[in-house]
Amino acid sequence: MVLRLVLGAVYTAMAVGQLASAADMPSLLGAYDLVHGGAAAVLAALLIAGELVSGVWFLARPRSAAIAPVLVFTAVSLVWAALAVQAYARGLVVDNCGCFGNYLTQRLTWFVLVQDGLLLLYAALLLRAARKAAARGPGDGTAAGRDAHIIR
Repeated sequence: MVLRLVLGAVYTAMAVGQLASAADMPSLLGAYDLVHGGAAAVLAALLIAGELVSGVWFLARPRSAAIAPVLVFTAVSLVWAALAVQAYARGLVVDNCGCFGNYLTQRLTWFVLVQDGLLLLYAALLLRAARKAAARGPGDGTAAGRDAHIIR
């Protein structure tokens, strides 16, 4: 539960920072040299929406066994990690990773890759927990059992 609260706070803050920087998000994502123009705007909107959905869900229902926010969190984490790894491997200079929009800026360095790796590790832990909750099924007396109907 604590992990979901922490991740919820981080992803909600990321979404808020990116929303406040919405006009700049396509160019921030363009620095990764994979998407530009309209595609970057669509990717920015999807990332912001995903961060907001999973972040708010984790904060509002930290004991929920629903897999939907976990899958959204995992997808968003995979996209950010893929952007960072490919740019770092290609030696691109990314002055602002864009994680919080124009706020809490940091250059793309190995440290950002470590952060992305930790988010992927957290995603794996959350997926594992969601699968275990689904296997227990409804009616087992736990919060996961009571919320298992959401998974199905």
